[in-house]
Amino acid sequence: MRKKGSYRPRGREEEPYKVNSKIRAREVRVVGDNVKVDVYTIGEALRMAEEQGLDLVEISPKADPPVCKIIDYSKFKYEQKKKQKEIKAKAQKTVIKEIRFGPNTDDHDFEFKLNHAKKFLKDGAKVKAYVHFVGRTIVFKDRGELLLLRFASELEEYGKVEQMPKLEGKRMTLFIAAKQAK
Repeated sequence: MRKKGSYRPRGREEEPYKVNSKIRAREVRVVGDNVKVDVYTIGEALRMAEEQGLDLVEISPKADPPVCKIIDYSKFKYEQKKKQKEIKAKAQKTVIKEIRFGPNTDDHDFEFKLNHAKKFLKDGAKVKAYVHFVGRTIVFKDRGELLLLRFASELEEYGKVEQMPKLEGKRMTLFIAAKQAK
């Protein structure tokens, strides 16, 4: 059973700012391009916004008195979304590439996987190398650790070790992050 008042229609998100008649303060400090910064009653502020064909938007509700700005609200919302999108695009996405070894991995396979890891690190990705112990091969834990340590030392000039070899269940993992390009 749903709590009373918990229903919210889909597709409608709450507005982060109070606009025009939704502003409940008696007096507001008004700022804007064509406005003298001063304290006005809410009626005067709404009239000023209407005369300019713009909206009165409550920018800082916690101030005393609340600060409102006379702007085109739809344009303001569009610019806010644009800024958020830009910030999201600039955020760095980390890619983790996995390389799997067995405790009895041969030299040729090791070199082959090492070359792949070098390429991944040059591209800026993180590398998660792990040795998977199947069945009775768990008795070769020391071989797996030596293999991962050798792998880390070979990749020293391409990346730095974030996490030394660590046994978790049937896997021993090692994390290597790419060195920052200068």
